[in-house]
Amino acid sequence: PSSLGYYGIGVMGAKTQANVGTLWRSAYQLGASFLFTIGQRYRAQSTDTVKAPTRIPLFELDDWEAFAKFAPRGAQRVAVEMGGVPLEEFEHPHDAVYILGSEDNGVPNSVVRSCHHVVSLDSERYASYNVAVAASLVMYDR
Repeated sequence: PSSLGYYGIGVMGAKTQANVGTLWRSAYQLGASFLFTIGQRYRAQSTDTVKAPTRIPLFELDDWEAFAKFAPRGAQRVAVEMGGVPLEEFEHPHDAVYILGSEDNGVPNSVVRSCHHVVSLDSERYASYNVAVAASLVMYDR
């Protein structure tokens, strides 16, 4: 809802570009204000059927230090990572930046420690979600 302020969402060290394309499409559909990558440039993917970076800003940052300088003032950083507050109990910040990691390594511990919040997704079987699915669930819950 628009009463929740704004949010951006991005991936650090993305493993599969096709998954990032799917994430961008969902971000556009679910009202993200901006997208970002950390450590890897985004190449256009057929999975992003709406061409989200032509509709909302996409920022490509070289590393965490560049992201920390870039992050909007007043926005709270939220790592989406195992071991955090379960999504169904999480209260989304008014202005937020959601950070996801690669599917095999997750968000680095040093980055998790620098975030204001950590949110996790429960599962019935396998704990690690596809990055596009994890992001979509968090954005939908917002």
